Amino acid sequence: MAAADPEIKDRMAIEAQRCRVMMAAAALPEECGDEIAPSPARGGFVLERFRHLEEGRDDEFIQTSKGYVRRLPVRRADAFDAMIAAALRAKRDEMPLSYGQIAIGRRYHDLVEMLSSDGTKLSQLQGSTGSGDNGGWMDRRLALSAELAGMRRRIGNGVAMAVRRIRPSDRGSKARGTITDRVLVDMVCLQGRGIKAILLAHGWQDDGRNKKALREALSASLDRMMGYRAEKSS
Repeated sequence: MAAADPEIKDRMAIEAQRCRVMMAAAALPEECGDEIAPSPARGGFVLERFRHLEEGRDDEFIQTSKGYVRRLPVRRADAFDAMIAAALRAKRDEMPLSYGQIAIGRRYHDLVEMLSSDGTKLSQLQGSTGSGDNGGWMDRRLALSAELAGMRRRIGNGVAMAVRRIRPSDRGSKARGTITDRVLVDMVCLQGRGIKAILLAHGWQDDGRNKKALREALSASLDRMMGYRAEKSS
């Protein structure tokens, strides 16, 4: 047993180092304050920088190495943040999507997350009766379900037209799969996949032409989710 002690200590030291590296990677900027705990399971995040027109309360400011600053909350990073970051690195004049399109995409993600979090089926709510606070909760959930159903109805199940215009000889050498509007929106908004990853997952070449075509299809789908039909907002 004594001979195994050094080996156990080595494994414990390796595990302790792994935990330190993991916690260091999850560390938050000092502008977030100490009320938001580091969490490795949080994944990628971005700081929310709001513009405030009114004076803040004293508890909204924290002391940092740069002086007193307003406390900044964090938000889950998504595929839209990656698209914006890529556009900024490339110093493009225009963003790939408009603020309205990004907002509706994030709203779609939040609706799916909220409605799937408690496991309650819509059919159970429609057939149930009650009063008091339960009725308000059911009405709220039914309203969210109707909002999500409306978005999916406006997305449709058609194939992205911009992608179908690409000649088969330019699409790639592997077996190619059809990319529908619904699959495109779900992979971006729900799975956090980028344009390149979606093309490769369906066997398409990730060249500039295909990326542009798929980006235009995504833009058109997000416009329809907002209620636009003819004109694009980006």
